[in-house]
Amino acid sequence: MSAVADLPAGGERRWLGATRAEWPALLWSFVYFFSLLAGYFVLRPLRDAIGTGHRLEWLFSGTFVVMLLLVPVYGALVARLPRRRFLPIVYGFFIACIGVFHVQLQLETGATIRGAAFFIWVAVFNLFAVSVFWSFMSDIFSTGQAKRFYGAIGAGGTSGAMVGSLLTMNLVDDLGVPNMLLVSAALLSVSFVAILKLVPWARAQERRLGWRPGEDAIGGSVFGGAKLILGSRFLQTACLLMFFGVGVGTWLYNLQQGYARVAIPDAAERAQFFSRLDLAINFIVVVIQLTLTRILLVRYGVAPMLLIPVVFVALGFVALSANPLPALLAAIQIGSRAGSFALLQPARESLFTRVDRESRYKSKNFIDTVIYRGGDVAFAWAFAFLSAAWAGSVPWLAAVGVGLALAMGGAAIWMIREQRRLPADAHGADHEAPAIPRGPA
Repeated sequence: MSAVADLPAGGERRWLGATRAEWPALLWSFVYFFSLLAGYFVLRPLRDAIGTGHRLEWLFSGTFVVMLLLVPVYGALVARLPRRRFLPIVYGFFIACIGVFHVQLQLETGATIRGAAFFIWVAVFNLFAVSVFWSFMSDIFSTGQAKRFYGAIGAGGTSGAMVGSLLTMNLVDDLGVPNMLLVSAALLSVSFVAILKLVPWARAQERRLGWRPGEDAIGGSVFGGAKLILGSRFLQTACLLMFFGVGVGTWLYNLQQGYARVAIPDAAERAQFFSRLDLAINFIVVVIQLTLTRILLVRYGVAPMLLIPVVFVALGFVALSANPLPALLAAIQIGSRAGSFALLQPARESLFTRVDRESRYKSKNFIDTVIYRGGDVAFAWAFAFLSAAWAGSVPWLAAVGVGLALAMGGAAIWMIREQRRLPADAHGADHEAPAIPRGPA
């Protein structure tokens, strides 16, 4: 189905481009992402505060290993179970893990091991939970709906992130770190409810538009996502964009952690600092998502949304190389993450409505987890090596960041070219012919 056919009949429009029939799905998707990121951003400052005393390259390496172990488990769930069953299983598992950490973080022994395990688990949770969310969105919405809704849905996530940051900032002193985990678990339970509300609407949408049923198990190999990437130029560009985008983020994160470790020795104060930083980022993101994201995506497509963040980051690293000031580093971090969440992510996610279901759930998850954390590991160790070799020289490290931003820009340009070969919407082609352009294996 084309994007034009997705427009409401008879010019019927409502706020944020949704018709009356579409509003339940938009509302529950908003609630889903709001509660998911609120729960995560309650945990994120705690993770950063606890993880500051550990070597990041080792933490990222541990996260990568855990990802490799979990990907085939997730692939088996997706291959064998319908989405109404494997989605609740994924989120139920993460909520149960929070309960375990709530108990463990109250113990007085083994604090170092617990801190590392908690850091790794939060990183794994974030990537898997958010990846599954966007896979589900690309499965239930058409391409035209994605262009109209993803800005508002993203604003739901950003609003949740702001609320989560505020909760941690204001409650961590009174409740303590272990009890903040219970707040996160309560928020994630709302995501669980939102999934149950969205599945019936998705079934009705499939019947109305004549799509093949999305409740069927996807089937295929446990490692099918990786195999599809080997044969798809578009998915390969998605890997490269993710890899170098992670490189930019990891470089900035390591610079930020180095500053925080020296300037803010107290863990609770670091948690509040990271919460304030997250709050500033998310405020900017939600403003962009509610004003520019839908306009740019509907009118101009993905090209400007992929390239604008790259240009900002490249110029920011150039400025940081010339003037290594902490305030400038914070500004670049804010602008980089804001551009990623408000522009790059909605554009990238909208393209996955144009590939087949196995690619949406398996290949996308492989990219969002293994490629993401593989990039983390590679660039964390590269940062550690170069930082030691250059005695932590920020100008030299920022110069490397310029190169990473340029590589990210090259991947974005390649993705812009490859997405033009995708079908307008692949939902009708699911389970039939592959809906992605194939390249040499």
